[in-house]
Amino acid sequence: RMPSIFSYQSAEVDWCESNFVRSAVIAEYYNTHGTSLLSVLLLAPLSFLVLEEPPSAGGRMELCHLKVPLLLAGLFSMYFHMTLSYVGQLLDELSILWTLAVAYSFWYPQAYFPKCIKTRRHFFWLTGITTVISTLMSFVKPTLNAYALNCIAFHLLYLTWKELKKCNDKRVHRMAAVMVMWWALAITSWISDRWLCWLWQAINFPYFHSFWHVLIALSLLYCCPLVIYFDVSYEMPSFKPKLEYWPSDSWPVVVPYVTLEEPHKQC
Repeated sequence: RMPSIFSYQSAEVDWCESNFVRSAVIAEYYNTHGTSLLSVLLLAPLSFLVLEEPPSAGGRMELCHLKVPLLLAGLFSMYFHMTLSYVGQLLDELSILWTLAVAYSFWYPQAYFPKCIKTRRHFFWLTGITTVISTLMSFVKPTLNAYALNCIAFHLLYLTWKELKKCNDKRVHRMAAVMVMWWALAITSWISDRWLCWLWQAINFPYFHSFWHVLIALSLLYCCPLVIYFDVSYEMPSFKPKLEYWPSDSWPVVVPYVTLEEPHKQC
């Protein structure tokens, strides 16, 4: 009899943390609970909640479109690490794919559209078709999905580098550097958990995937305002975007956000 795709430990992926050590119903305790998943559910969306937008801006940000996918990604990740089920694995990976698709649809700069794409509506269709094809392909070899999703980060870093070349604002460059730092630490933790599990289990410290959740959320905390900043530059040229920190620049832990000022001046 074939195991159910909803069954515990039916996934093709099992992370380094030992299963069912601290709970009889939670496979990976630290990957399911604590700061790792709380950071995904709560920390990254904070960057959308502190945005000062003048009434004349016209609501261009469409922030609400990304809040639901981010929330679902956190919930599905929690379900996957709790059960290690095949369905949980696909939901975890596909929710990230769909979140990226939403972000690309609304915020990918029109200056980088393929030559055959003339409008944002056409780009929506291109993104939608690509997402459907990618979703179907995800069922072919699920173990490769996580690697493919991580590779998308290199395209995002490339786009950031292209935008930074056109911007002289030191605060923007500093925020981008902090974002890259958190991402580098996050991907190092992810690779370490995947490839060096034997080492971490030998020293009884198999928690690097849990660190991945925290560190990638910190990277998103800085990535999202940067995306908004560049989006304003393209889509709302009458405004001058400015990066700020809540509650204060002097605090060691801050939430970055974007304010809009008139009139617009070149970055």
